[in-house]
Amino acid sequence: MLSLRRRLTLIHLAVIVPVLAVAAWSGYWSLSRAAHGQLDAALLALAEAEAGVLLQNPTQPPRVHEVAPGPLPPSFVRLDRLVQILDVQGRVLARSANLGSAQLPITPSLLARVAAGEPVFETLQGYGEEPVRRVSVPVQADGTTRIVQVAGSLDDVNHVVDSAGLLFLALAVALALAVVPAGLLLTRRAFGAIDGVVRQARRIGDGSLHERLPHPGTHDEMGRLVDTLNEMLARLEHTFEAQRRFTADASHELRSPLSRLRTELEVTLRRPRDAAEYVDALRSGLEEVARLTRLVEELLVLARLDAGQQPRAAESVALDRLVDDAVRRLQGTARERQVQLVAEPSPAIEVSIGRGAADLVLANLLDNALKFSPTGGRIAVRVAVEERDAVVSVSDEGPGIAANELPHLFDRFFRGSAARARGAPGVGLGLAVSRAMVEASGGRIAAANLPGGGAVFTVRVPLVSGASRVASGAAGSAA
Repeated sequence: MLSLRRRLTLIHLAVIVPVLAVAAWSGYWSLSRAAHGQLDAALLALAEAEAGVLLQNPTQPPRVHEVAPGPLPPSFVRLDRLVQILDVQGRVLARSANLGSAQLPITPSLLARVAAGEPVFETLQGYGEEPVRRVSVPVQADGTTRIVQVAGSLDDVNHVVDSAGLLFLALAVALALAVVPAGLLLTRRAFGAIDGVVRQARRIGDGSLHERLPHPGTHDEMGRLVDTLNEMLARLEHTFEAQRRFTADASHELRSPLSRLRTELEVTLRRPRDAAEYVDALRSGLEEVARLTRLVEELLVLARLDAGQQPRAAESVALDRLVDDAVRRLQGTARERQVQLVAEPSPAIEVSIGRGAADLVLANLLDNALKFSPTGGRIAVRVAVEERDAVVSVSDEGPGIAANELPHLFDRFFRGSAARARGAPGVGLGLAVSRAMVEASGGRIAAANLPGGGAVFTVRVPLVSGASRVASGAAGSAA
């Protein structure tokens, strides 16, 4: 199969050569028509002049009006023009002096055509030494029909047309010799630049994604192509780096509980133990297995979200009921930690989000607030409507979030200083999973510190059909 460069070269030739040929032929044809038309107009004008002389003197014998000899210069209008006057039977009544005793050929078909009353143009190929162009004009004078014939040589016209044809042919060839190599040179340069970009791009591999293609310094198509490829390389580098970090962090988080589980099992099996010790070892191993299970599930959720697969399709769910159910499920844990968990009254609100995703996000936010709330603290959950979004806020009275940690709070496997200091359980994936799920549903999640201490997490998700259910709920409560 031909390469793109060769196909473009052939297309270039297939377009340029016919265009030049058509242009040269059109110029030649136009000039030929103009030259022959000019000769025909001159012959017709002289024939009409002779016809006018016949009409002025209808009773006089017909004669050709020629310039009398004298000191006046010769008439170039009549020079080399053969003139003769005929009757309807084709008999010659008068002829110009330059015809001598000869006469222009007459055929019955010509007489029939002239009798129709229109001038007749024809080319005489076998008359004389040169091709001759002739016009025959009928004249009605004093009830008698006469025919005025004027003929002129085509030699000069043909010479001009032939010279013009050679000129147009030479110009077409010269243009082809100039345009075709120029097009080939431009094509070679353009594809040479593309080949250079291809060679440089091939040198960039997984280990050298930080490299960039050199910019040509122009803002044309090639410059935009290089900019686009460099932007793509930057995205690939960011994705590969994020994947490396994610793999390294996941490996580390998986290695730690597996190492602890193996160590506990090895220690337990070193010598025979009683039933209570075996039960303690199994419980400890079960805790590590539960931690591994939770970590694997969160990794699977993130992998599905990264692949564009939502765990559950978005649907219309009652946000106020989801919040009440989530708070009710964690009330037991809150009482154990002596923390007050309160869901403030809210209107009936329907949002567009997967029910499983919403339950997981609310569970992660409430669990996170419970981890950092002090004994006797209070966690408040509020639901409100702002424009076309439903807003859920979870605020606590914990230590808050360090300012330098806020930008990284939703990064995968990120654990803040407060979590490390308290030894809070978790691997740093809960908030990352929550953000991925909320954003996959078209919403946003953010965190901030409260002025009086503590932190607040805010989730915004789109309402279903505006605030129609909110309005109906408000009307029902008013009734």
